[in-house]
Amino acid sequence: MEDTLTLAEALEDLVSAEDFLDYFAVPYEPAVVHVNRLHILQRFHDYLAKQAPNLPPDEEQQRGIYRLWLERAYLDFVHSDSLTEKVFAVFQNQARPEGGFSSFVSLDKVFRQ
Repeated sequence: MEDTLTLAEALEDLVSAEDFLDYFAVPYEPAVVHVNRLHILQRFHDYLAKQAPNLPPDEEQQRGIYRLWLERAYLDFVHSDSLTEKVFAVFQNQARPEGGFSSFVSLDKVFRQ
């Protein structure tokens, strides 16, 4: 069946990590996704944010790049875990001048897009 939606339209309808993986035909283990779904989606977003200025204008090429980065984001968590990958700022501990560590996240980082 041919997809008649534009990439942007299709992305608007995707909600879960499974939706994204299914849409881009990335094979996955449900157990890996169940534990890491938000981390996978955030890593995918981070990869795309870095790639955005270099995306080709052709939508089919964009779909291929999106698939590549989604697969890579998924595989990051097949071969590692959320504590090691530190996708979210809360996992990125900062050394305190007086000793110890803090995982404080300022509101500007929370709401940054």
